[in-house]
Amino acid sequence: MNSSVCLMKMVCFSHEKSAIFRQVLVSWIVFMVMLVPCTKEKCAFEAMFIFGDSNSDSGGFNAAFPSQPSPNGMTYFNRPTGRATDGRLYVDFLAQGLGLPFVSPYLQSIGSDYRHGANFATAASTVLMPTTSLFVNGVSPFYLAVQINQMKQFKAKVEEFKSQGQTNLPQPDIFGKALYVIYIGQNDFTGFAGSAGAGGAKQYAPQIVSQVVSTVKELYSLGGRTFLVLNLGPVGCYPAFLVQFPHGSSDIDPSGCMMSHNNAVNEYNSMLKDALGQARQDLKDANLIHVDTNSVLLELYRNPTSHGMQHGTTACCGYGGGSYNYNQQVFCGYSKVVNGQTVTASACSDPQNYVSWDGIHLTEAANKIMASAILSGSHFDPPFSLSQYCDIKPS
Repeated sequence: MNSSVCLMKMVCFSHEKSAIFRQVLVSWIVFMVMLVPCTKEKCAFEAMFIFGDSNSDSGGFNAAFPSQPSPNGMTYFNRPTGRATDGRLYVDFLAQGLGLPFVSPYLQSIGSDYRHGANFATAASTVLMPTTSLFVNGVSPFYLAVQINQMKQFKAKVEEFKSQGQTNLPQPDIFGKALYVIYIGQNDFTGFAGSAGAGGAKQYAPQIVSQVVSTVKELYSLGGRTFLVLNLGPVGCYPAFLVQFPHGSSDIDPSGCMMSHNNAVNEYNSMLKDALGQARQDLKDANLIHVDTNSVLLELYRNPTSHGMQHGTTACCGYGGGSYNYNQQVFCGYSKVVNGQTVTASACSDPQNYVSWDGIHLTEAANKIMASAILSGSHFDPPFSLSQYCDIKPS
């Protein structure tokens, strides 16, 4: 055979072996990369914007109307912080789980840092515009529409001050990178339920739902794209309501909760879920999630021992003892003359064993369980994985 032909064949063979080797090497590298766990250096949600009532209020109402006494805050902060509980709220645990700091109340001007969002929720807030004064029936003037106006003002100021070196404000692009949490309607419901019974709450439910959905769409127009809308908890299990009815009442179910109120809440929650489903058709590029808070809390109230607690429908902080440890005349931390005697609604020594903190609000322990359910995504509709966007950190 001609030597030049042989040499050419050897060179070709060598090139073929090199090509095969390179392909094998590239495939091996790709395979090894796939074996390495993907770690997220930073959560895709760089901020939280929160709208709601006392269930989510981390100090807004107290900043406007300073009044909260001890023992609120006793478990975690060792002092009152404006949170209606003994420690942290579910929004605090949610922020911690996403690797964010606690979200500062919008109304708290001193010591606040808004680089990771703002909390517009205030205690006693309603969805619908209140028809009376805070000083008449205790309803907050910061109802949902006001909170949205505050959000618009916040966004405008962020854009205005972006070039002025403000260090406690976020970048203007934060609004599309934030998680929006909406948990409100309880005060509308309990107000109507308290004055006109469950039937009164049902009458206004469509109007409340419509306003919540309109709020989501308005936040969408401001840049929001991921929304967690929490439904209402089982108010028929709250000690503050149960104390009004004697044991053995035909309205009390086997677990000790009021059927009429819980049934009305269920109807509202179903209506809210359907309305959010319709809104989802209009907001194609948004994540609009209905969070079934009710199921989580109902399970807690009914079966506290299954979750490491001892008391479901008994308040930790209250006065009167008895099954509910709640007196409508004396709220947690306050003293009042009752039947000629000064009495104080004081706290139990073991709030971690209670679902209810003060007859209406959750203890820190119950808030943590609620937050864990949210972080797991187990009660979302439609399914949505927060862990897809963030490394969830155990609280």
